[in-house]
Amino acid sequence: MHTVIMKTFTFESELLLARPIQEVFAFFSDAGNLETLTPPFLNFHVITPQPIPMAAGTRIQYRLKIHGIPIRWESEISVWEPPYRFVDEQLRGPYRLWHHEHTFAERDGRTAVHDHVTYAVFGGAIINKLMVAPDVRRIFAFRHEKLRELFP
Repeated sequence: MHTVIMKTFTFESELLLARPIQEVFAFFSDAGNLETLTPPFLNFHVITPQPIPMAAGTRIQYRLKIHGIPIRWESEISVWEPPYRFVDEQLRGPYRLWHHEHTFAERDGRTAVHDHVTYAVFGGAIINKLMVAPDVRRIFAFRHEKLRELFP
């Protein structure tokens, strides 16, 4: 038996929305809204029949394209603590590891949406630097722009 060592990377972002935490969390609780928050270049679709009841242990399947390559992705909600936090983790998909913690906090009548992603990629640091990290930044920039439109 041998131990596999993976180089992991992190991505963090925060956005302040002028809406109450319950409203913002309810939006994130609907897996169908993932399509709205994902940039068109990924051709992302939730393929699990909806509505999807969200709870720890919920599994969700998606179809997307990364640089034109069709990918199937399955994630599991490993932590579900409404309206403050949830975690989704890749079970099957394009990453060696994907752990995405979403946290929500009330601030002066607004809601801070914080994302903390820990991930590992096939090909390591060079592939991350050239392809994956720029894509992750683009995806979250799109998400922030869309959330600002939806919650002005």
